[in-house]
Amino acid sequence: MDMTTEPLLSVKDLSIAFGTGERQVLAVDRISFSIRKGETLALVGESGSGKSATALSIMKLLPYPAASHPSGQVMFKGQDLLSLPERKIREIRGADITIIFQEPMTSLNPLHTIERQIGEILLLHRGLTGASARKRILELLTQVGIPNPETRLQSYPHQMSGGQRQRVMIAMALANEPDLLIADEPTTALDVTVQAQILNLLKELQARLGMAMLFITHDLGIVRKIADRVCVMKDGKIVEENAVADIFKSPQHPYTKALLAAEPHPHALQPNPTGEIVLKTDDLKVWFPIKRGITRKTVGHIKAVDGVSVEVRKGETLGVVGESGSGKTTLGLAILRLISSDGPIVFMGNPLQGLRFKEMRPHRRNMQIVFQDPYGSLSPRMSVSDIIQEGMWIHMPHIPRHECEKHVIKALVDVGLDPETRFRYPHEFSGGQRQRIAVARAIVLEPTFVVLDEPTSALDMLIQAQMVDLLCALQKRHDLTYMFISHDLRVVAAMSSSLMVMKEGKVVETGPAAEIFKSPKTAYTRALFAAAFNLEASPEAVIAQ
Repeated sequence: MDMTTEPLLSVKDLSIAFGTGERQVLAVDRISFSIRKGETLALVGESGSGKSATALSIMKLLPYPAASHPSGQVMFKGQDLLSLPERKIREIRGADITIIFQEPMTSLNPLHTIERQIGEILLLHRGLTGASARKRILELLTQVGIPNPETRLQSYPHQMSGGQRQRVMIAMALANEPDLLIADEPTTALDVTVQAQILNLLKELQARLGMAMLFITHDLGIVRKIADRVCVMKDGKIVEENAVADIFKSPQHPYTKALLAAEPHPHALQPNPTGEIVLKTDDLKVWFPIKRGITRKTVGHIKAVDGVSVEVRKGETLGVVGESGSGKTTLGLAILRLISSDGPIVFMGNPLQGLRFKEMRPHRRNMQIVFQDPYGSLSPRMSVSDIIQEGMWIHMPHIPRHECEKHVIKALVDVGLDPETRFRYPHEFSGGQRQRIAVARAIVLEPTFVVLDEPTSALDMLIQAQMVDLLCALQKRHDLTYMFISHDLRVVAAMSSSLMVMKEGKVVETGPAAEIFKSPKTAYTRALFAAAFNLEASPEAVIAQ
């Protein structure tokens, strides 16, 4: 990379405000940075620091006129993007500058197939149709690691896993080989092996195309792997900017030092082989039929969960890890009887298999779930108080409404939120705060067993460490039993007493977490660990912390 060349993108004195008049809030305050051709600049900081707002302002995707720019310019190839008319900026979007969003399910059209969605961007900017477009789509899907891409062309977003949806988004962003790629938390939904593949792919494409990248992330491990320079943001300002090696070697700002020091603290307990069995499954299967033709004849099955046996004891945390599409989330949903499955499920000594909806209701209070995306799982039309109380209205109808309010206040205090915020709505909170609300909704019912489905994946490092501490404190306080589904092996190592490794719907290794992290027995588990820790710290070192 030639540092003497003119910057491809130059952001100068940029401010971003939301609202009007006296209600105007400054989200980004006079920031400046530049990116040269072939360079990767990482923008890091906690939730709400202004990272994504900065990225959206470059593409002119903010909700104008509710958003405004009190100051600044965004210069790209000699043009100020902020002053361009909509017709001109539309020509640049998707061709010269593209963006990968954090949450693919809200970015992909649920009514269109994968082929149509990638084909649309090829048609608009390259005029490709028919066989030539399909050839390019298959090439892109192969590049981003979609297995058997021919079978996925007619799939809809809901038929793919979170990681596979994100790979489709990346394929769309790279379709026209842009000069600048803005990646807003692009690997958040990906497991460690696919994350490593995607990062390598981006680096290869960057080297081949001379593409510049603005990489927004909360994962400092990724920053070390992919970035040339780093800008650290806090409260809308850039508090430190330097080369990656210098940032990691000698951070100057106290906030940068706090980010680098943020690691999940070890809380994992030893398995208790004599403890009460809370949950047990035997040879559990979830097979989804593949239907073809006019008559929709079943021609095969996707074996999402294929003969899995689980045993979780009181007070333990079972960590479930594996690649995207390995069946982790499907297993959790099947155990909670939220999707159909075959095979016995015994919860607190009670067989659940075959129970109808009403027959399951008495067990629902004792088995709860915290989903990966709190924004999608919290109703935008309900206040926080109503969201947390809703389960009580159903499962504790004998409790008066004013008593329910006391339980809500206690739950919010338990998860570290101000009870005075209970009359606000989910969109008024940061991602970390929304996840705490989701946890409060689960624990207010005083459950025995909680499935935690990637509860920390979308959180920045500081909030992630706080969330791990919170979950472990709640576990001890309420004697909770967890099933912790995650692709973040550092968090799993910090929390889990037992570990289950899944691949293609099957369990490839299971046992005490400390033993598996110390000496994994299967090649697949070793590959997962190698991708996760990347020689920066061995699994043994994580356990020993």
